[in-house]
Amino acid sequence: MFPKVPDQHKSNKPLVPNGLGVFYVLISVTYLFFVYFFDSIKTTNEIAVPLTSAPLTLAVCILFGGFMGLLDDWIDIKWRYKAFMPLIAALPLISFAYSYGLRTSLSIPLVGTINFGVYYYFLIIPLLVTIVTNTVNQLGGLNGLETVCPATVLIGLMIISGPYALLLYGPLIMWLVLASLNFKGMIFVGNTGSFAIGLTLVAFAIITDLKFDMVISILPYVFNSSLILLTLFFSRKKASVTFDGKKLSSDHIKSLVTLITYHRPLTERQVVAIISALFVVSTFAALALQ
Repeated sequence: MFPKVPDQHKSNKPLVPNGLGVFYVLISVTYLFFVYFFDSIKTTNEIAVPLTSAPLTLAVCILFGGFMGLLDDWIDIKWRYKAFMPLIAALPLISFAYSYGLRTSLSIPLVGTINFGVYYYFLIIPLLVTIVTNTVNQLGGLNGLETVCPATVLIGLMIISGPYALLLYGPLIMWLVLASLNFKGMIFVGNTGSFAIGLTLVAFAIITDLKFDMVISILPYVFNSSLILLTLFFSRKKASVTFDGKKLSSDHIKSLVTLITYHRPLTERQVVAIISALFVVSTFAALALQ
């Protein structure tokens, strides 16, 4: 049912089914529809006639992320177009934030509270959605890397989200199942999964007003994307690693993966474990600041 692609970092390059992230989209959206139907979650700033709700807003964002990733898996959209597609997913979040009167300020330790006013809706939310979705999508290529890392951030956000954690029980369970299979090299979630989970993270952070905590948690993503973009801007070359049949290594520093393997041969699982540990540290830092 699913197209198979070679696993480039295995000695015999076995064919692995790709695009299994579609199951995350379907199960998560179905779960959120049930949450909405049973009215299991309430917001603290309800208005007389609510125009939207947290479960439906998150479901719409996941659906769009899955559609965008599926489209990319089919026709391989160029980055100059793909980078701005998540802006469409910002619309339901803007509607939710405005309808429920969510805070338009951002509290930063040691700095204070910055109130963005109306710019929060039309500048901050679109920027967060675009940056987070693309940075999550850019870190992948190794078994478990594109699934374990976002799962770590998702768990961290759930811990400090109070009753809103109910929104992510279904999505997290499904994502952990896919992460287990992906880590073992049995499946790839594809762009369908990476875009959907990226939008899950940013949408949940905006809905629960945990934006700063999310930003701290995804610092490894931001660092990786910064290296990639700087490299493309100055040298027009993409990051790549060399595989000798057992270990990965690189002779340049153009991404987080190439930085870790720079003149330091490591197995695929060692690289994934190191990067996952970085996310554990950044997520723990976000929890500590909270």
